[in-house]
Amino acid sequence: MNAYIFPGQGAQFTGMGQDLYDTSSLAKDLFEKANNILGFSITDIMFNGSAEDLKETKVTQPAIFLHSVILAKTLGENFKPDMVAGHSLGELSALVAAGALTFEDGLKLVSQRALAMQKACEKEPSTMAAVLGLDDDIVEKICATTEGVVVAANYNCPGQLVISGEVKAINNACEALKEEGARRALVLPVGGAFHSPLMEPAREELAAAIKNTTFNKPSCPIYQNVIASAVTDENEIKANLMSQLTAPVRWTQSIQQMIADGATHFTEVGPGNVLQGLVRKINREVETASAKIANNS
Repeated sequence: MNAYIFPGQGAQFTGMGQDLYDTSSLAKDLFEKANNILGFSITDIMFNGSAEDLKETKVTQPAIFLHSVILAKTLGENFKPDMVAGHSLGELSALVAAGALTFEDGLKLVSQRALAMQKACEKEPSTMAAVLGLDDDIVEKICATTEGVVVAANYNCPGQLVISGEVKAINNACEALKEEGARRALVLPVGGAFHSPLMEPAREELAAAIKNTTFNKPSCPIYQNVIASAVTDENEIKANLMSQLTAPVRWTQSIQQMIADGATHFTEVGPGNVLQGLVRKINREVETASAKIANNS
């Protein structure tokens, strides 16, 4: 069975999407439509902006979403997923690719999500850290016993977990994790504590927008971050999406469940190949690939 997976923040690079724009009239139309919806030329920033320009949350999230969704749309008949999943932001890309959301509504939600997260980040100093080489339960235990807000945020693959929270609590947890034997506990260059209780103001803002958006039944099951299992019901999809910003990304568990449900081939749709690497660390038996541009679309 074919699974299609969609990346989240961090996969951006200068020049992303330019090849799509140049080779596909469908892609060009969608990029131009995106510029109109967003009210600024995101294509200029994607194709010509510096790494610094692309790092801004309000740019990064729509840029990655557009690259993923437009690439999926140019695949045409070749895009036949039996199941989909997306890492954090990528979940919205997956929902559009699977027909649960229109392109326009998906982009508007991504833009609102980015601005709401940006606002929440400015409220108090917060960050995230990557923890390598420890079992999940040890990381969870140290988070639970560290003073302040610090939680497990991204279960990326066995032995790689990202924690999220207040700056001081993250620094203290990193020290404790190193003492516990972590190979690395490294603070990440991110703007805030994504997938933690500190995102509650953003979650509330986005939940209101999600509530007012029409969702359709997807063409195949989507494995959502919050519950790591297959969902096809529109109302359930909405509810899980509303919880996503303050809940952990259960990527390891999602991929394991997709494999248990029959996935043998994972295609990453969007910039980069980070998710393929994570899938291979979760299970060496499955095949992975990057989606390739279909010409003449």
